[in-house]
Amino acid sequence: MKTWLILVDGGEHQLRCIRAWLKKKRIRATIIVDIIHVLEYLWTAAHVFHGEGTPALENYVTERLLRVLQGKASHVAAGMRRSATLQELTKEQRRPIDRCANYLLKYAKYLRYNEYLAAGYPIGTGVIEGACRYLVKDRMDITGARWSLNGAEAVLRLRALRASRDFDAYWAFHEAQELQRNHLKSYENHVIPPTEFPSGLRSKPTLRVIP
Repeated sequence: MKTWLILVDGGEHQLRCIRAWLKKKRIRATIIVDIIHVLEYLWTAAHVFHGEGTPALENYVTERLLRVLQGKASHVAAGMRRSATLQELTKEQRRPIDRCANYLLKYAKYLRYNEYLAAGYPIGTGVIEGACRYLVKDRMDITGARWSLNGAEAVLRLRALRASRDFDAYWAFHEAQELQRNHLKSYENHVIPPTEFPSGLRSKPTLRVIP
């Protein structure tokens, strides 16, 4: 059984669509928020405390990113807010801090990077971008190619099956469905009767029905 992984940027509409699709298809998947988006929030928040290009700025981001990778996103959020309060920042000054903290807390269940890394899961969308280039661009963008929407969809589905090594299993399923739809319904009780072969035929071909 394959493990389903879904990498997202944390957009609410995106997540609603994904959750609805998973429920409809009855699929269990691990949703992971892209670490690069988390890093962008951390950098923005760090500028509240430290100046641009300073070692302190980089150290601040590095330390908190490490904690997030260790699965401590909620602790990072609490610590940032506590620092903002202790420094008596105004509401406007601390806005980037609160935005970052809210983001970390809101998506904490999708930020279990320590578990993802231990399992060998990707935590950045670069792997998806690479797959899109290989699956889509390398096939669809060949010289002189013209595609209809339906034709492109069919080719990409086959290409994805081959790339994921699922083609053999899919083809067995496809043949079984074709047998059910186009052949068995023509026979009584949906059973194909035995075929009579000429007496001189040395070997009889066998019909293998895949359930």
